[in-house]
Amino acid sequence: MAVDQFRPELWSAKILVALRNKLVYAGLCSRDYEGEIAQAGDTVHITSIGEVSTRAYTEHTAISWDEVADTQQDLLIDQKRYFAIRVDDVERKQALPFIDEATRSAAYGLADNADAVVSAAMYAAVNATANDFGAFVADKSDKNAYDLLVEFRTILNRDNCPMEDRWVVVPPEFYAVLLLDNRFIDASASADAGTALRSGFIGRAAGFDVFESNQTPDPTASTFAIIAGHPSATSYADQILQTEALRLEDIFADGVRGLHVFGRKVVRAECLALASVTVQA
Repeated sequence: MAVDQFRPELWSAKILVALRNKLVYAGLCSRDYEGEIAQAGDTVHITSIGEVSTRAYTEHTAISWDEVADTQQDLLIDQKRYFAIRVDDVERKQALPFIDEATRSAAYGLADNADAVVSAAMYAAVNATANDFGAFVADKSDKNAYDLLVEFRTILNRDNCPMEDRWVVVPPEFYAVLLLDNRFIDASASADAGTALRSGFIGRAAGFDVFESNQTPDPTASTFAIIAGHPSATSYADQILQTEALRLEDIFADGVRGLHVFGRKVVRAECLALASVTVQA
């Protein structure tokens, strides 16, 4: 692990791939604007086009023209998270086999933070709106978890949210109730190989890809904010901005550190649905 043999581009790529493999909420967002970020503090301006009217046509009469209305939202790359590890000279040979494990550990921590930030943004955007279903009790005796997903389906259909690629993220407690319902199709029988490999994927129900996560927002004790939606609802962009090795000044050791920057923006809150769920036996 000598500093002069360190290749930051290899480390950066490995860490970013590992990070994305572990994302749940952030992995369910649109990444359309990711190629436009370069550094922390960058802002991506997202332009949305309004609805275009259609009218009945009558022969030999003038038609009406509409101006194209547009709105702009900003995706700010304002989240910054780092890792830093060191390898002592005395322990260098013994530590080398564990560098990959340290990388995976750093990636997990970065992903955990990103998911928490993204899920909080989704919750804030849909909480107390028309798409907030309100309180729901998932009862193991009644086996009613599937019923909530049907309600989510109705909410999103009313807002013309695309039906393909819909998702819902649930906590382990809700998943336990869902497993008792024969209408739920588990991951082993529900999707193609590509979907089955996505982090947290557990199955399909009511037209949703179902994901399990410990990062479901928990606004009050024993209450889970379960969110359903579509990738178009939220934009997410991230980058391992810097990975570098350096010789530490106050100890005989090499150091490796990296900086992860990302941003998130709910751009179509109408493509999200929310319920405040408690689980009982």
